[in-house]
Amino acid sequence: MIAIDIQKQLQTGTATLALNIQMQIAQGAMVSLLGSSGTGKTTLLRMLAGLSRPDGGHIIVNDQVWFDANTRMFKPPQARSVGMVFQDYALFPNLSVADNIAYALNKTDTRQLAHLLEITGLSALSQRLPGSLSGGQKQRVALARALARVMLTESRILLLDEPLSALDEGLRHQLQDELLSLHRQFGLTTILVSHDVGEVFKLAQQVYCLEAGRIARQGTPAEIFLHQQVQGKLNLQAQVLAIRQEEVVYVLSLLVGQEIVDIIASASEVTGLNVGDRITMSAKAFSPLIFKQPNG
Repeated sequence: MIAIDIQKQLQTGTATLALNIQMQIAQGAMVSLLGSSGTGKTTLLRMLAGLSRPDGGHIIVNDQVWFDANTRMFKPPQARSVGMVFQDYALFPNLSVADNIAYALNKTDTRQLAHLLEITGLSALSQRLPGSLSGGQKQRVALARALARVMLTESRILLLDEPLSALDEGLRHQLQDELLSLHRQFGLTTILVSHDVGEVFKLAQQVYCLEAGRIARQGTPAEIFLHQQVQGKLNLQAQVLAIRQEEVVYVLSLLVGQEIVDIIASASEVTGLNVGDRITMSAKAFSPLIFKQPNG
């Protein structure tokens, strides 16, 4: 259990933000922090990691006091065994992939190093320098180094500050799957800063929304994003990518936003429909109805 009750004055441009956060995070949970820029999300992660000191309050992890303003207790970063992945990866440019990861390990623990390289798909890249890696490969190195910090500790806290935001969509989805698998495999307590609603739904069990330095709302992703009861039909705009016949029905491949989806349609629904046409899918009780839109 992570119990957080902290206060800190932050300077944001020309204004001052009074950060006042109270949270309780269950061990083994994955939670997400949401909020616009300047609401204190990254600062909260830095205070958990010991990279920034709160002005008041306390941080207690598994009944161990990491910070207490009243007793002036402050556990330094090297004693917290927290793994943190920054948005810019923060790798050592002059160290190889293996050495970047080994930096967070006991230098003689070659078995754990080999295991981390294997599970993050980096074994073949172990002697490469960060400058020669792709964005996705750098992300894996940063994640493996963070895991090296926490995998053998009791707290096993992983802090992720928008770690996937710079990646293309396909790679982002792949690393989301890998991150979720590693979270479960190592029994981590993970705190994720993300602005991607789909990512939050996929990964997080609990969401905390920060506004003006405080927790404005909290709940499951469904409670946060789907809190209003939807009435009537849901209309989605789509572009026709392909039309193919399979036995007595037709399958339409549609581009909805940045996602490609397939739906089943009848012969009458595809009459006059061509690849490239814009359509509206109207769904009620998950039954799609198709209305062709005029071109132009």
